[in-house]
Parts: sequence; C-alpha cells; structure tokens
Amino acid sequence: MCRGARCRSIIGMTNPTETIDQPQTKKLHRSRTDRMIAGVCGGWADYLGVDPAMVRIAAVAATALTAGLMIPVYLAAVLLTPAA
Repeated sequence: MCRGARCRSIIGMTNPTETIDQPQTKKLHRSRTDRMIAGVCGGWADYLGVDPAMVRIAAVAATALTAGLMIPVYLAAVLLTPAA
C-alpha cells in the first residue's frame, strides 16, 4: 500500500486549491471603435466572433426582406445594449 506525498503524486491527485482556467465570458455591447451608426453591428460582431461587415450585410438584408421591420429592432438594440 502506498502512503505519503510521493504516493499522491504517483496516483495523480492534485491540490484542491488549484484553479482551472475558465473560459472568458463574452458580454454584448455596442462598439465604440467599430461603428457606422451606433456600434450595434460592431458589438454583435465582436460578441459572435465574426467580421463586422457580415453582420452589417445581414442587418441590411433583414431590413430589405422584412420591409423595414429591422429598423425598430435596431433602434431598440441601440437603446438596450450598453456601450463598451
């Protein structure tokens, strides 16, 4: 039977106070640097990890395809999304 600190290191026990690297949590925000109008698309692109141009193209396409319904959604996002 194995006893002592040497045995624990052989078995692979770790110190319970060691911390495991936790992934960073993403926060949705309006971008202050990557903005065309209010920074909503830049903030969403940062949150999603995609190119801001793609989010802007999707927003324009959604506005065209929904006959302008995206405009009040964008305005609500400007009011509800905190600035960076």
